[in-house]
Amino acid sequence: MRINMEEEKKRVYELFVRERMLSEKGYKYIAGVDEAGRGPLAGPVVAAAVILPLNVFIANLKDSKQLSESKREAVYEEIKQKAVAFNFCAVDEKYIDQHNILNATLLAMQKAVLGLPIKPDFVLVDALVIPELDVPQEKIVHGDRLSASIAAASIVAKVERDKIMKNYHKLYPYYDFWNNKGYGTRKHVESIKKYGLSPVHRKSFSIKGWDFFES
Repeated sequence: MRINMEEEKKRVYELFVRERMLSEKGYKYIAGVDEAGRGPLAGPVVAAAVILPLNVFIANLKDSKQLSESKREAVYEEIKQKAVAFNFCAVDEKYIDQHNILNATLLAMQKAVLGLPIKPDFVLVDALVIPELDVPQEKIVHGDRLSASIAAASIVAKVERDKIMKNYHKLYPYYDFWNNKGYGTRKHVESIKKYGLSPVHRKSFSIKGWDFFES
């Protein structure tokens, strides 16, 4: 469906409302942070941090879950071209099993921020508070729908995690990681029952996931 460009420009402008408020308070580099992969039965959790220019326009900049895979990848390429800075970090399934998914997510977010080539002076985070950051931060519930920077981070995190899972598919084709990205689809769970767990499955998740099916 073709986008009404004037309406899209207005929508994206409004998505920067929190960033503009912070800019008016003197903050220059405002990073948005989000993650992908808290719920799957396999693979890492990936977090991303993105600093966008306030005057940038990126069509289809929105929560990654609202975009098709092809559109998400196209928007990601534009984010890479137009961002002031971006970074992402993956924390693997072994850490998740040892320390739980929340701590793994927070670690990925922390490393994503600390690894930015430009240090932010404010951080906007989707629904969480990142530990041990020496810059002010604000958690925003549903931030990937309310903040341009967080939306951009959600797209970067999702695309990078999908790349990892597609590579795992080449190693472990029985589990259909190419399509399910590690989530508990019927085909995925049936493959676990038939072949057992792969080295990249989250053992602490898969026990709970035997009879859980996600489309």
